[in-house]
Amino acid sequence: MELYIRIVNGQPFEHPIMGDNFRQAFPDINTNNLPADFARFTRIPKPEVTVFQVISDQPTYQWVDGGVQDVWEIRDMTAEEKAELIARVVANKPFPSWTVNEENLMYVPPTPYPSDESKFYNWNEETQQWEEIIPPTE
Repeated sequence: MELYIRIVNGQPFEHPIMGDNFRQAFPDINTNNLPADFARFTRIPKPEVTVFQVISDQPTYQWVDGGVQDVWEIRDMTAEEKAELIARVVANKPFPSWTVNEENLMYVPPTPYPSDESKFYNWNEETQQWEEIIPPTE
């Protein structure tokens, strides 16, 4: 995707402009030789983060290697944020018998889900077992 952005006082200003729209709005500007008040823009998709990282809701537009691009701010959770998240996940376990893997915040049943991929199962908390779901017959 071809994008351009306006530069004001050396900094990206407002939002990127699609290439076709840019050429319509500024027909006299050569996109291969942009004036100082415009720059090429690169859209960077929102990256995946780990369970204990926080990412900004929106990117900022910053100069990177001579062009402007999206920059996503990612940081590790503080110890307090991590403890709060773990506590919320533990408090919302689907069943009392299940545990929480605190490395990935996944719920862990006492018995692994059956490996038979052709069937479906529900957890029975009373019997502590997986029970096959039998589809209704017509």
